[in-house]
Amino acid sequence: MSFYFSVYSTPLLFGFVQGWLYAILLWIRGYREERLSDKLLGWVLVGLCFQIWVYMLGFGGIEVLWKELEFFPRTISFLLPPLIYFYLKSQFDATFRFRPRDAWHALPFVIHWAYHILIFAQGPDFVRQWEMNVHDKGINDLEFIGGEVQQYLYLYWSFQLYRGYRQWIKHQFSETDTISFRWYRNFLIALTATVTFSLAVTLVDLWLNLSFWQDWWGDLAGVFLIYYVSINGYAQVTRKLVFKPDLADTFPTMPVQVALTTAEIDAGPAANVPVALPDEVTKGPMLPDLPERLAGLLDYMRTEKPYLEPDLALPDLARRLHTNPVILSQVINAGAGKNFNDFVNEYRVDEFKRQIREPVNAHLSFLGLALDCGFNSKATFNRAFKKFTGTSPKEFADG
Repeated sequence: MSFYFSVYSTPLLFGFVQGWLYAILLWIRGYREERLSDKLLGWVLVGLCFQIWVYMLGFGGIEVLWKELEFFPRTISFLLPPLIYFYLKSQFDATFRFRPRDAWHALPFVIHWAYHILIFAQGPDFVRQWEMNVHDKGINDLEFIGGEVQQYLYLYWSFQLYRGYRQWIKHQFSETDTISFRWYRNFLIALTATVTFSLAVTLVDLWLNLSFWQDWWGDLAGVFLIYYVSINGYAQVTRKLVFKPDLADTFPTMPVQVALTTAEIDAGPAANVPVALPDEVTKGPMLPDLPERLAGLLDYMRTEKPYLEPDLALPDLARRLHTNPVILSQVINAGAGKNFNDFVNEYRVDEFKRQIREPVNAHLSFLGLALDCGFNSKATFNRAFKKFTGTSPKEFADG
């Protein structure tokens, strides 16, 4: 049994080998470093490989799937969407482990495989009769529709989980670029585009009765997806994050806008002046000692300047203030009217504005000063400076 290399089979073979190679590398690293996310991503790549191997073998002249293995399940397509979703969860939560109640996500896959294996076990003659008289009369269409619905449903859940995570990190970390997982957002976008493109090709195929040579493009798109996921996924550095969507409401997701001026924030703690909270903050449940906690926080920020540390996170600051992250998050959101990320970065911007006016710093570049003020990248600094001043660092310096 030889493989025929052509312009149709070769790209699919390269993608298939690429996916399996990186899956093995991810499994090795996952077991060595106990990273569940790596193990799951390895299975995601295997699932993507099985999406293209039918056409790969067909164009390569290997017909075992249509002869000896007719009706045997050929893909794990009903397992792939849950794998992608749980890979995302495991990246966001280092403590994530599968629980018995998660088993229902595999139910469509189990039903699909059990059905195909049961019919396959009856022998080739029974399979031919079943396909002609039963399967192709409606079950095949149900499998196709069910698979498409499942893919888009899990894509929606994955996007929702990603959005929740991006909101959460703003309340937890002063620097979010390194843990933003933008590559995963791009992966979801690419996956959505690939699924939609493949669906469009299939619909055109049903309409025009295309040949295998004409509807090959959907599988080629799958090859590009395999290369993107394998290379970028393997390059990710795992941080010990603990984002639990079911507990996300513990932290406020939308800051309450409080009408405190910069002068009031700076002068209040130093002058021991109580901070007056507006009506929209005092409505509803809140900490009874919020003004005192806010005053203590602002005084600590002014005197100790923890914002100069690039990796400052909410738990770190809470530990120094001898409180817990939940209470501190409430103080920052309700008292200062900002999420943690904005709260810290505004101090860094103000520090930069002070430092740039010092003659002793005239020899330093904008980036050098920004790094000294707690920022860890030029992009983060420019974005924060524009947000809090409405201008660029150069325009501010020239003014």
